[in-house]
Amino acid sequence: MSRLLTLTLLLAAATTSACAIPTYEPEPVSVYQWERRQQAVEREMAERERLCRITKDEDPRKAELCRGVSGDQD
Repeated sequence: MSRLLTLTLLLAAATTSACAIPTYEPEPVSVYQWERRQQAVEREMAERERLCRITKDEDPRKAELCRGVSGDQD
């Protein structure tokens, strides 16, 4: 019985600790990598702006989607 309890606690600790580990993204080292990173950031921002623009005002996600988006948000 104690073996099962120990195994369960070990498994629970392993699964919860994996969630707490931050993702590591190495810094780009070449001009090409910096350009790709910048383009990815610009694409993500454009997608956020698009979602903010097309989301209806009564949608509860509107505030979350438009957080940090510059521009007219009437």
